[in-house]
Amino acid sequence: MNFERKNKYDFYDLVEIMKILRSPEGCPWDRVQTHDSIRADFIEETYEAIEAIDTKDAELLREELGDVMLQVVFHSLMEEEEGRFNISDVCDEVSKKLIIRHPHVFADTIADTPDEVLKNWDQIKMQTKSQKSQSEVLASVSKALPALMYSQKIQHKAAKVGFDFESTEDALSKVNEELLELKNAIDNNDVENMSEELGDLLFSVVNVARFIKVDSEKALYDATLKFTERFGKVEALCVERGIDMTTAPMSELDSLWDEVK
Repeated sequence: MNFERKNKYDFYDLVEIMKILRSPEGCPWDRVQTHDSIRADFIEETYEAIEAIDTKDAELLREELGDVMLQVVFHSLMEEEEGRFNISDVCDEVSKKLIIRHPHVFADTIADTPDEVLKNWDQIKMQTKSQKSQSEVLASVSKALPALMYSQKIQHKAAKVGFDFESTEDALSKVNEELLELKNAIDNNDVENMSEELGDLLFSVVNVARFIKVDSEKALYDATLKFTERFGKVEALCVERGIDMTTAPMSELDSLWDEVK
């Protein structure tokens, strides 16, 4: 099967290429894929695009955005095959959403600041989704989000209607309270409550992150990356000094850790 050779392809070429790949004469792998089978691919491609943003790699970002776009086209094509919707319907719906949620641009609503824009956005979103309570707003937050991101978003929405601590100090106090409750569960070997108390502690830490305007997901990622890099340096020192890392006492490894810091 031949496809027109071009110097530059556009979005609609991508759609046609995917239709060819999904056709009976196309690719055996592409033909058998389902939403579920490539679900993980969608997540992976999204995170790879995020990594390109974090590293400020424009060339890589261009490539990864293409992979994300491919996933959108792929899933849309599966729905088109079932007669439910196609990629044009996807573009139509998101375009209409943008127009409806930006009345300060496409209508006569006044919103001169980002905060006013967000307030209008939330109100319009509730109306268009027929949400009548804040509980429905919270329930609408995707449960497929990473846990830290999910909790931060839930807290942010609750805070918008006044359900929040008054200060960072209050949020920090809650961390200490939850830490004590976790310690009590551990001291009492209360296995049933350990997980719950640990969850409460993490949730309270996310609250602090939100108050000091830190992205908890990124903060934990950066801390983990820092740990990985320092671990590598400690391991290198062990090799250099003839230390067996697997049998060395933790006190010695901790000393090396302080050294590489």
